[in-house]
Amino acid sequence: MKKLILLILLVPTMLIAQAEKSVISDNAWLTDYDTALKTASKEDKNILAYFTGSDWCAPCKMLKKDLFESAEFKAISDNYVLLYIDIPMNKDLISVEQLQQNKSISAKLNKRGAVPLLKILSPNGVELGSYSGYSMNGEVGYHLDLLKKHQTK
Repeated sequence: MKKLILLILLVPTMLIAQAEKSVISDNAWLTDYDTALKTASKEDKNILAYFTGSDWCAPCKMLKKDLFESAEFKAISDNYVLLYIDIPMNKDLISVEQLQQNKSISAKLNKRGAVPLLKILSPNGVELGSYSGYSMNGEVGYHLDLLKKHQTK
């Protein structure tokens, strides 16, 4: 009986974790800041850093659907090195090490703790622009304008 209860509790958690991982891998999101900097320098691309609370932030969940899953974003995303910085409530979604790294990056680049937050960084880590928030109305024009403005070709 205990095993059945444990299984019932673990399956949804595992499915949520898998869903989040697929967002990262589908769009080639990196999760390591230093790797993103090295890749951006090597490829001469700007970095799109996305700060999220993937399992608790309703605007983040909607932005994922409305922006990151759109054909327009997929076309623009090739011009960026993508960096995914998640601070979930459910600590089982990412490793302890990854959470510590994400908190460290957030302390440096997202001092207000805003989510969702898109931040554009140059290949050497200088902030070029940012946009925080999402009204959850399907309007992602401001987000796309920011991305178009700073994309490298």
